[in-house]
Amino acid sequence: MDILGWIIIVALFVVGMAGAVYPVLPGVFAIYAAFFVYGFFFSFEPFGFWFWAIQTLIVLALIVADYVVNAWGVKKFGGSKASVWGSTIGVIIGPFVIPAFGLIIGPFAGALLGELIAGSSFNKALKVGWGSLVGLFASTFMKIVLQIVMIVLFIIWLIV
Repeated sequence: MDILGWIIIVALFVVGMAGAVYPVLPGVFAIYAAFFVYGFFFSFEPFGFWFWAIQTLIVLALIVADYVVNAWGVKKFGGSKASVWGSTIGVIIGPFVIPAFGLIIGPFAGALLGELIAGSSFNKALKVGWGSLVGLFASTFMKIVLQIVMIVLFIIWLIV
C-alpha cells in the first residue's frame, strides 16, 4: 500500500509540474492534492498549521499571480482590457485548437485580436501580442519556481 501511495504522490507532482507549462492540467492543485494523498496513505501528523498555512498561501499567490502577471505583460506593452481578455481566452483555447503550438499562439493571437478590436493599429497590436508572450513566460517561470518550492517544503517537512 505504501508503494501505491508514493506512486500517486509522485504522479500528482509530475502532473502539477506539467500543469505549470500546460494550463489544461490542474497544476498547483495536483501538487496540493499530493499532500492530502500522503496524509490519507501515511499520516497527517508531520503537517502542522505552518505547513498548511505556507502551502495554502503559495497556492493562493499562484492563482492570483497567474492572471496578474499575464495581464501585466499585456498592459506593460500598452494593451487594453480587450487584449487582456483576448490573451486570457487564447491561453485557454489555444492548446485545444492548435495542440502543439496553441499555448504560444493562443495568447499572442488573442491579445493581437483584442487590441485590433479595441481600435489599435496593427503595429501596436503586434507589440501587445508580444507583451502577452512576455507575461506568459514570466508567469510560467514563476509557477515552476513556486511549485518546486512547494514540493521541496513537503520533503523538508517529512525529513525534519
